[in-house]
Amino acid sequence: MRVEHPLEKFRYCPVCGSAHFEVNNFKSKKCRDCGFTYYANPCSATAAFIVNERQEMLVVRRAKEPAKGTLDLPGGFVDMGETVEEGMRREIKEETGLDVQDIRYLFSSPNIYMYSGMGVHTLDMDFLVPVSGELPAISAADDAAEAFWLPVSEINPADFGLTSIRNAVIRFLNSLPEGF
Repeated sequence: MRVEHPLEKFRYCPVCGSAHFEVNNFKSKKCRDCGFTYYANPCSATAAFIVNERQEMLVVRRAKEPAKGTLDLPGGFVDMGETVEEGMRREIKEETGLDVQDIRYLFSSPNIYMYSGMGVHTLDMDFLVPVSGELPAISAADDAAEAFWLPVSEINPADFGLTSIRNAVIRFLNSLPEGF
């Protein structure tokens, strides 16, 4: 399947409305009439590796397409006006009911997230979220149909439906210390 470049959706200049809105380079279009240049930059997205003291990871089951019914990590798009950390905490709360404070950046990767037939370029930022002590009840909501603890030793990356999340899970599992 061919993934359309995001700039192909923009036919008219968003500033002056001119039809002379033309490709400037790989990441931008420029208006011949008013001179405005629009850059297509990736959206910020997050995913959380929430792990407890029993060597379990909190996973969710996707309630919506794409990949409805497959495993996923709590996370999503960062809203305007939020830091990545604030967006990560908000998404965890929305999808699982957990309030977390300790989040630690792990790694990032570029991604194309299919949404309503359009490929949205994202920069996925993955975080380790260690939780300890007595945990509150988890309640799946928002984009999550189900949320549950899964022993890390039983995690199968093939159960994660989104390629970017599957690749992040593989990368995470490969980075775990021996005996985790």
